[in-house]
Amino acid sequence: MSRIRTGDPALIREINLSIVLNALRDHASTSRAALAASTGLTKVTVSALVQQLTQAGFITERGIGKAALGRPGILLELNPQAGGMIGVEIGVDFISLLLTDFSARVIWRHHEQTDRRAAQATLLKHIIANIRAAIKQAERHDLAIFGLSIGLPGLVDVAAGVLLYAPNLKWRNVPLRQLLSEHFDFPIHVDNEASIAAFGQSFFGAARGKRNMVYVHAGVGIGGGLVLNGQIVTGATGFAGEVGHVTIEPEGPLCNCGNHGCWETFASESAVFERVQQGIAAGKSTHLARLKNGKGEQLTIPLIVEAAEQGDLAARQALCETGMYLGIGIANLINTLNPEMVVLGGTLSLAKDFILPVIQETINERALSWSVKATQVVIAADGSDACLMGGIATIYDQVLRHPLQTRRVRATA
Repeated sequence: MSRIRTGDPALIREINLSIVLNALRDHASTSRAALAASTGLTKVTVSALVQQLTQAGFITERGIGKAALGRPGILLELNPQAGGMIGVEIGVDFISLLLTDFSARVIWRHHEQTDRRAAQATLLKHIIANIRAAIKQAERHDLAIFGLSIGLPGLVDVAAGVLLYAPNLKWRNVPLRQLLSEHFDFPIHVDNEASIAAFGQSFFGAARGKRNMVYVHAGVGIGGGLVLNGQIVTGATGFAGEVGHVTIEPEGPLCNCGNHGCWETFASESAVFERVQQGIAAGKSTHLARLKNGKGEQLTIPLIVEAAEQGDLAARQALCETGMYLGIGIANLINTLNPEMVVLGGTLSLAKDFILPVIQETINERALSWSVKATQVVIAADGSDACLMGGIATIYDQVLRHPLQTRRVRATA
């Protein structure tokens, strides 16, 4: 039985180091005196902590600041060169990566489309090659690697780093952390993409400072991430947030998960494509019919949004109807969870001008009025990078919590 570290001086110092780093993340270019005032720590304690963090490479000095009273102080900030962080998102038909420095500034990004029919082994080779490309960029910027975070569209055993089931990818029981650890020596975090994005939005995105929020990713499928009382909700087995598989219509369309009438069958990309095709079949005026007779594999959300902006009736009606179904699901989430904010991300967020008013109207009609008044519905910060930046936030948070226990790996590509 492990002993509780209550009152342990080393634990107290670790907490205080984290407090100082988080204060600098919130208020860059701050003096030691200002840090003491904002954290409640004594000036002597702050000076000792800053010295330790500077020696470890986490803090750097940046000139002299102006002071209203007394002597001006030396300004401190997080050292961008302290280390690099890699975020990865594996989608149904794409792979995306970001590399940032310790200020969370993006210094390299990569996105590529993938073939949905490609073998798992082929995609894993692409992922490894792209991570090596990120490492090469880190080398060029003289950055050691703090870690890597991967977001996946499915059920993930986070502790084991195993993707259990991704219905839209058709992957089962993939020990992703183990497979990647055979190639890379830095820490690797594997999680559901919506949960990672939710954390990122609460850490430094659209919901920063909100203690109760819901993130909804609407793309090829629908996923959700929940932050309640400032904490990511994982559930009993780590699968909380699979809101896309809530049943909307018992006799509805067959979902990739095997159920009928899931929310994502009514409010995802494929639902938009299906509605456009129905509009074409009904003879509605649209230039989208020229895309291989309107077949879904040739349609994309950006093309449909562009058509809607040009007044295309089929495109507009498809987006508005999909927005209604998104609103129905979000109204259920609001009634269930009473969040301060609902953040919408994923490719359907590109159609915000058409779907957001419909979502809000549907919520107003269907959610409890008292809950609606307390809830903002907004589009995710970082756009299509929401999951990637959530991955960066996941690594960043761990470093800020345990700076002197964090490994930095001088990886080579």
